[in-house]
Amino acid sequence: MIVPGSTSQALAARLAQELDEPLAPVSYERFPDGELRHGIGDVSPDRAVVVCSTTTSDAHVELLQLQDAAREAGADEVVTVIPYMGYARQDEAFAAGDPVSARAVARAVSTGADRVLTVCPHERGVCEHFDPPAEVVSAAGLLAEPLPAELADPVFLAPDAGATDLATAARDAYGRGAVDHFEKTRHSGTEVEISPSDATVAGRDVVAVDDIVATGSTMSEAVAVLDDRGAARTFVSCVHPLLVADAATKLHRAGVAGIWGTDTVERSVSEVSAAPAVAERL
Repeated sequence: MIVPGSTSQALAARLAQELDEPLAPVSYERFPDGELRHGIGDVSPDRAVVVCSTTTSDAHVELLQLQDAAREAGADEVVTVIPYMGYARQDEAFAAGDPVSARAVARAVSTGADRVLTVCPHERGVCEHFDPPAEVVSAAGLLAEPLPAELADPVFLAPDAGATDLATAARDAYGRGAVDHFEKTRHSGTEVEISPSDATVAGRDVVAVDDIVATGSTMSEAVAVLDDRGAARTFVSCVHPLLVADAATKLHRAGVAGIWGTDTVERSVSEVSAAPAVAERL
């Protein structure tokens, strides 16, 4: 049985179709004092697959409650699928006295899970923080699906060296094109400096590929550099389209020809589902 979190209802429904498993009836409630009460209906699953992107702190609590509800319903096995794992970028103590938030969150989730899957976390090492077996599901190849078929001599460009594997996977799935990356230096949680690569983009279509687009500031800066260099068109494709606040506006003002993401974070630009990639691992 597939148990959908409120943040992952479309993805959970698609996963239920992929696996030909029932979709659990769920309730999402909030008490007057702000506390949450999320649960599942009168079911008795042998295996419960809880699907919940932890895009907010409330979503983290919801995930814990749904895991516990599945166990209360009699599930022998609880598999937790975290399509987007919040706090995964806080994978180390950045200063004395800081928490390793990814570890703290993973430990909490571990109390209710027999197995964990997470889609393209910012740092693959985050799986080491879970007590039960945890593994990464790659959705990078799916990023090619929404792209136009007639891209002109395309370049798949990652915003930094760490995302080159995503750009390569998207290029391989598309079937042709070059791969390159910018140099990105993060000075703080909100300040990032982009250094142009040596890629020749004049007259070519560019697909900027990343795992997460959050505020859009880094990506819009990259788009502006590409425009200065004469790129024909620039498309943005990411696994997790957080697109907080005015991120989409920033990107459109910078001149993007299209923005696409998967449904690990359910947004209007979620053109492709990560469900097939998750289903393969279940």
